[in-house]
Amino acid sequence: MTANQAWLEATYQKIIAKVAAERERIGAGIPYISKDGRYDDKSNDITWWTNGFWGGLLWQLNHATGDEAAAETARGLETKLDQAFLEFKGLHHDVGFMWLPTAVADYRLTGSERSLQRGLHAAELLAGRYNPRGKFIRSWNRDRAGWVIIDSMFNIQLLYWATDALKDPRFKFIADDHAHTVMENIVRPDGSVAHIAVFDPNTGALVETLGGQGYGVGSSWSRGQAWAISGFALAYAHTHEAEYLNTAKKVANYFIANVATTGDVPLVDFRAPAEPVLLDTSASACAACGMLEIAKHVPALERPLYVNAATRMLKAIADHHADWDLTTDGIVQDATPAYHDAQSELERPLIYGDYYFVEGILRLLGKDFLLW
Repeated sequence: MTANQAWLEATYQKIIAKVAAERERIGAGIPYISKDGRYDDKSNDITWWTNGFWGGLLWQLNHATGDEAAAETARGLETKLDQAFLEFKGLHHDVGFMWLPTAVADYRLTGSERSLQRGLHAAELLAGRYNPRGKFIRSWNRDRAGWVIIDSMFNIQLLYWATDALKDPRFKFIADDHAHTVMENIVRPDGSVAHIAVFDPNTGALVETLGGQGYGVGSSWSRGQAWAISGFALAYAHTHEAEYLNTAKKVANYFIANVATTGDVPLVDFRAPAEPVLLDTSASACAACGMLEIAKHVPALERPLYVNAATRMLKAIADHHADWDLTTDGIVQDATPAYHDAQSELERPLIYGDYYFVEGILRLLGKDFLLW
């Protein structure tokens, strides 16, 4: 066994022990952010965008280990999310983040008919947000009919799945229209990415781009880069459209160049002022998963660039930004939701940081399954 294989196996065993301990405390609760060593419970905010990640983490480990207790806990969370369908008005484009890691994961692994129905319900809701004038899916609600955010590239994977599940191409048509709109208006020529594009909802014309969760207009929010890397790589996996893979590679190469200057752990924004120094480990965990997806689709001589970069980033988290204490919640430390968040929200464990870290380790071990 090589040193790298030994590190991966040791990390995998730590993950199993940590998540088992967390499962005893969290159960079918819905964790988001950990403060003072305990994850909160978003069960009372049922339409919150991250509410699927704990279920996805459990399904990944169920697939890897065969632990049926993890599956049972994930099913409890999946059932809880039915309330979000009833509330409806709080739902937006992040139905992909909510039901791909829960209902669709359950269906893919077990064939559950009820889970299939939930996934298709979510896909119909997402397709219903399509704007045919601008060829985009609106991201948020309220007065933001023309707003599109880079995070959407993960959510459209739900539409590719729905086309496969129903043999109905209309979902794929919507996803492809949206992906091309994002590619042309949000991804910049140098591989950096804006967080938000605002379109005129009546004409589809681009009005402006905004900094959103990054530092500001024209900046480079690192998790936005990660959403783009993984989102376009997965879109390629579903469609084999070369433009998607080339876009994923362009953004990944930009990310690799920038994260190399900060010890393989990204700043919240690659174009923020030098002070304060704010990290976002969730960005590197997600980007690593995207790079490993890219590696599956490029020629053999290209693969080491992406596999090695992903491995370095995941190892930096495991060695320097992970909490393996079984009595506290949250594996990945120093994740940050947004550059301008309150101090209490900066550099904390976040459930999606844990999810992508676990997915990345399982990918390197060949123990993951296609959740997206």
